[in-house]
Amino acid sequence: MNQLKRMQQKAALWITGAFCTSPTGGLEALAGLIPVHLMLKKLATRAVYRIATLSDTHPLCSMMGEGLLKQAAPHARSAALMTPAMRGKVKSTVMEVDERVHTLTESFEPFAPKARPGDQLLDRYADRLHFDERDPTQDRRPYLDQLIAKARANPLTVLAATDGSVPQSNQYQATSAAILYKGHGELERTCYVSGRVTAPDAELNAILCAVRLAVKQANCQHIMVFTDSMGSAHRAIDPGVHSGQAFSLSVCRALQEWFEADDLRRVTFVYVPSALWWDIHGEAHKYVTELKVRVGRRKTDNSIGALRS
Repeated sequence: MNQLKRMQQKAALWITGAFCTSPTGGLEALAGLIPVHLMLKKLATRAVYRIATLSDTHPLCSMMGEGLLKQAAPHARSAALMTPAMRGKVKSTVMEVDERVHTLTESFEPFAPKARPGDQLLDRYADRLHFDERDPTQDRRPYLDQLIAKARANPLTVLAATDGSVPQSNQYQATSAAILYKGHGELERTCYVSGRVTAPDAELNAILCAVRLAVKQANCQHIMVFTDSMGSAHRAIDPGVHSGQAFSLSVCRALQEWFEADDLRRVTFVYVPSALWWDIHGEAHKYVTELKVRVGRRKTDNSIGALRS
């Protein structure tokens, strides 16, 4: 532990360029380094929840308790075979995992069929998935105004504004919202709680909701999703293991069925800076922030991203 502290002190001096005699505590704060013991605690917590992302037959699963064995055969020293008296005496990472991992309500599919190389959505329909990314040199508002005017003039285009909100207070749950339009008319809107999740998770949940609603609309060949989180937009079609994987798999399934029905169908994700409060996305932002639901006594959904942050 002392060696790690000395290493961190040297790192803080190197980052800030301060004198060797400078107070180390304040120097580490200026350098943006959290205390070593908190860093170790964070790494241990991340390791605890990582067990949930392992495959059903992973060797580590054989050491876990009954709820985490999955399809693995229990090892002779497995926590599943210990008596309650033995479990109370044993202090190890395995026991810590067995006690804490149940706070995670998210499930994962390490070998999901949609994640196989060649079967992924981007492998099969890369030409029908487009991302209108952020351009720092571009004045975004005039461009978006022109883009939405053209989209509204097309009767085969459905517009979807999505947004997620994570309140600053831990007393409230995160919320996600989606509003669908065709032309200048509103088709449908929905807003719901997402539990204790990160902002990208809430955004991903909102994108899933928008996609599910949009693929059900009649006479639609082009779906345009307006979001302020392009990272979540990319994750929406990534079937690999990550926080919110279940949402991504649902998006992939919905879009694959929709694409298979018509070769002309396509989806565009458009970046909208949240600070603009622009048009339909500004309406979605207002809508999602109006819903405030406290964390009650009932079990709340917790994503792995929120628990590991």
